[in-house]
Amino acid sequence: MDARPNFLIIMTDQQRGDCLSAAGHPCLLTPNMDAIGSTGVRFSRAYSTCPVCVPARRTFLTGQHPSTHGVFNNGGIEWEGPSLPGALRDAGYQTEWVGRGMHQTPPEKRYGFEHTVYKDHRVPDDYDAFVARNAPEGSGGYYGTGVMHNDWTARTWHLGESLHATNWAVTESLRFLDRRDTSCPFFLVTSILAPHPPLVPPAFYFDRYLRQDLPAPAYGDWSSPPPDDGIGSDSSADRVHLRGEMLQSAQAGYFGLINHIDDQIRRLLNPVDGIPRRTNRNTVVIFFSDHGEMLGDHYRWRKSLPYEGSAHIPFLIQAPDQFGIRPSQVDDTPVCIEDLMPTILDMADVDCPAGVDGHSLLPRMQGRSEIDRPYLQIETAPTYQCLTDGKEKFIWYVADGREEFFDLTQDPREERNLIASEAHTERTAWWRSELITVLASRDEGFSDGQKLIPGKRYPGIADRLRPKNNTEKQ
Repeated sequence: MDARPNFLIIMTDQQRGDCLSAAGHPCLLTPNMDAIGSTGVRFSRAYSTCPVCVPARRTFLTGQHPSTHGVFNNGGIEWEGPSLPGALRDAGYQTEWVGRGMHQTPPEKRYGFEHTVYKDHRVPDDYDAFVARNAPEGSGGYYGTGVMHNDWTARTWHLGESLHATNWAVTESLRFLDRRDTSCPFFLVTSILAPHPPLVPPAFYFDRYLRQDLPAPAYGDWSSPPPDDGIGSDSSADRVHLRGEMLQSAQAGYFGLINHIDDQIRRLLNPVDGIPRRTNRNTVVIFFSDHGEMLGDHYRWRKSLPYEGSAHIPFLIQAPDQFGIRPSQVDDTPVCIEDLMPTILDMADVDCPAGVDGHSLLPRMQGRSEIDRPYLQIETAPTYQCLTDGKEKFIWYVADGREEFFDLTQDPREERNLIASEAHTERTAWWRSELITVLASRDEGFSDGQKLIPGKRYPGIADRLRPKNNTEKQ
């Protein structure tokens, strides 16, 4: 039997980095997610460098920064080139994607996976067909409640629990494990749509959090509510003022989805009939999310922003004994989704393709070396540029040059913007100079090497697809 490790990657969609019991959440129950880190490593300062679905998944597939792969928002661009699943496939791994689609263009393209079973709203998909076969006529599928895919409104799941997309993704993952080719190692991604809205957990989980005192949102001294407190705005508006029943139900729906995921993960990881029995315990388990959710913090909803609710993500790695990783590590090294590809290929003893920006975390987890990277760059078009080391954060808004600076050690909820603080002048000047240097080589003109230049535009998708002529910067 092939002695190389298997890989189970569990990726949730839109889960905040603070939404783990192990991270100190005051009410959320996530014992199975926590256990991945407690038997391995929990990276407490992990970030999505472009906290939106499409670029975050492109980064996972390529190990590249948004500035390298060129996707800065949810626009889709087809691409060719090396990928994480492709490199493993070529090395003899069986590669499988199950659940929430890769969110790439075109939706049916496999990007190195030998087989996919997926949900993608853009095309007829496997999950919709599954629900159509098993749900009552007229039930409306995943969106049959009328609570839609970016809404803050919430209610209980309207169908049998076995038909929920979370249950389906885990069931299909177990089906793959039962039928896989046991003569070779596998790379399985279990991609779970939740806790991305619709906020429709099964009733047990919704009720559990409705009856609790839930944490209040963070409101910064720099933030302001939407006009008319959001009354009259669409239920998917990105600016909100959630309070009372609005807030309680939104949080209960969101936390309920995460708690539901955690229980379903136990089906994959339990020692009786889960991964340990099916794979002789030779499996690396990685848990992360593509980005977070503002959840009403600073009067904002959804993702894409540089703030902790949106950009900070859970990131846990558990590995077999052969890797010599000391268990129960909590590592505050700033890490990102880009690091997964080189880490996984390092653990599989597969050469990493050229052009990968991430760092292998294996030497760090083994205590052999540090990561030579002083900070992470976070960006989303057309809005902002951000640098953070997990302890401080500097944000520059592209349109008007507005700046924000947060001391995350003293102010983890980002409630005090210190950009005008005389006591922090030296630190803000240092971060500004670093961003000037980082952006100096970019085509957009955000920096001339001496100062930041507001008012420049990010390239649109058409610009990125258009061939460059000889007069354009190469």
